[in-house]
Amino acid sequence: MATETVAKPKTSARVHVQRFGTFLSGMIMPNIGAFIAWGLITALFIEKGWIPVPALGGFGTNAAGAPNVGLVGPMITYLLPLLIGYTGGKMVYDVRGGVVGAIGTMGVIVGAGIPMFIGAMIMGPLGGWTMKHLDAIWHGKIRPGFEMLVNNFSAGIWGGLLALLGFYGISPLVTAFSTAAGNFVQFLVHNGLLPLTSIFIEPAKVLFLNNAINHGVLTPLGIQQSLEQGKSILFLLEANPGPGFGILLAYMFFGRGAAKASAPGAAIIQFLGGIHEIYFPYVLMRPLLILAAIAGGMTGIATLAVTGAGLVAPAAPGSIFAVFAQTARDSYLGVALSVLLAATVSFLVASVILRTTRHSDEDDLSAATSRMEELKGKKSSVASTLTGAGAGGGVGVLTGPIRNIVFACDAGMGSSAMGASVLRNKIKAAGFPEVNVTNASIANLNDTYDVVVTHQDLTERAKPATASAVHVSVDNFMNSPRYDEIVELVERSNAEGTAAPAAGAATAAAPGVPAAAAGTTGAGTTAETAAEPETVAAPSDILVPESVVLAGSASTRDAAIDEAGQLLLARGAVDEDYIRAMHEREESVSTYMGSFLAIPHGTNAAKDHIRKSAVSVIRYPEGIDWNGKQVKFVVGVAGVNNEHLHILSSIAKVFTNKAQVAQLEAATSVEEVLELFGKVNA
Repeated sequence: MATETVAKPKTSARVHVQRFGTFLSGMIMPNIGAFIAWGLITALFIEKGWIPVPALGGFGTNAAGAPNVGLVGPMITYLLPLLIGYTGGKMVYDVRGGVVGAIGTMGVIVGAGIPMFIGAMIMGPLGGWTMKHLDAIWHGKIRPGFEMLVNNFSAGIWGGLLALLGFYGISPLVTAFSTAAGNFVQFLVHNGLLPLTSIFIEPAKVLFLNNAINHGVLTPLGIQQSLEQGKSILFLLEANPGPGFGILLAYMFFGRGAAKASAPGAAIIQFLGGIHEIYFPYVLMRPLLILAAIAGGMTGIATLAVTGAGLVAPAAPGSIFAVFAQTARDSYLGVALSVLLAATVSFLVASVILRTTRHSDEDDLSAATSRMEELKGKKSSVASTLTGAGAGGGVGVLTGPIRNIVFACDAGMGSSAMGASVLRNKIKAAGFPEVNVTNASIANLNDTYDVVVTHQDLTERAKPATASAVHVSVDNFMNSPRYDEIVELVERSNAEGTAAPAAGAATAAAPGVPAAAAGTTGAGTTAETAAEPETVAAPSDILVPESVVLAGSASTRDAAIDEAGQLLLARGAVDEDYIRAMHEREESVSTYMGSFLAIPHGTNAAKDHIRKSAVSVIRYPEGIDWNGKQVKFVVGVAGVNNEHLHILSSIAKVFTNKAQVAQLEAATSVEEVLELFGKVNA
């Protein structure tokens, strides 16, 4: 029952609407560049544009007397809906779903004869979803050699049927909906009621429900209106940066503590960068400030309506630069006044609220930011600007319990896997087995982690992909003192978190789903398997006696890398290019791990040169200088998928135990070395 209680908020109506809005946004946002291109071409080359060109703007006739087609009409009628349909299908069923979704979208386009953005949002995902389920029917039942034939014809036949469905079935329904919605908008405009939409839009923005409204209704209707009138007021109902900017200005003058100190930076990000979510925590700290956002939004919309101003295409993100770039030729004054007056009214209302209510903002900004992320359903990429998380190379400030930690290196193969194993054991020993500690290559990182641990030379490379995480830099992965700091941070953050589960409990998993599965972060199979290396079945030939040398002949770092690589080559595990890649990896970032251990391995790009997983172990009793560190054990690593993670975990456990390291130094036989590493090939 406890698990169900935790899960219920995640299935609320608000969350479902958020997910729906996120899905709609996912179809529109990747194609915003195409919308911007269409908007610029429209603003420049139509008959009322800055540089009227009949052949490009689609007005007048050519030398033969035929009407000019231009770029504007075909782009809005065909290109943009097809891009949306393809993207929607691809989101559901990769490229195959995208192709079928685009075919179905073409039927809606031709059937309606008007820009079919809503139709594309229906046919794209529908094409991907239905194709996915059709493929499942004959999956594994196709005779070898006939796969391409069946796949191509099934996609073609089903895509054709969907095009017919779109032509005869979907297009009339969408046309009727678009007409009704357009009439409703016109009713609001003609009766002076359009500003009232701010009563819904501004709170929806703070609750992250705006995508369903903006990308699901306003953008498609705005495009249709822009095509007919050359501009649309609808593009600025949600994207106007004025209301949020006014609230942040009020905090700059009348706020207190951390909120006042961070407001200037947040204002720059919001107004110039167009990332509106940066001001949401400031509203959540003082919920009454939603009145300031509504007042500013209503003022901006009213100004647009009075001046007859609008944009020619969506402004995304909602930066002042994007707004002016998409402003219609006759609307610059109206749009400028809209932003200015919206910011002014929002500032005045927010100032009154801030000055007349007693409140300390010093300790509440982090809590409000955490609340914002809970509403959003994921970590915010700009939250670090408010809380300090992710800044610098040390342990920063978190807005909630730590659930996911990733070790990242260039290849995600050796050093990061061992570091993850070491820290995982420390965190489990501290009583937090539910914390997911994984490893991944930097190329596969995404912004879903709470803490990112990297070698100090790689931290700057990891930050762009994980902007909202706390970044910890270490000089070695085996025994860094930073690990104790991370454990303390886990203890502190998870003790403060209201939903921290007891040791051994599943974390926010659905009934019947193990904790390990619930903690999956999407970093790929490597990360998932690394979370519980003891469950990985290691092939019996990854480490064999022939790959263990008790007295290596090398006297330098590079020679030791060659010696370890040659053992892998002799096993048939790698080719010569992989050994060269081991040297390249060492030149970029040292593979020294601490505790007299180095684990040279290839770069991420060299994985194609690995034929099978293998590990070599060489001992150098006198030690080798490894970039100023003494190394007595060199472990060469070549890993396919996750087959080597089990043995690396065993090696890591040995080298974090000083007594076992001493036994390795004193070992007189290969069997003793293998025994100390444990039955890693079992």
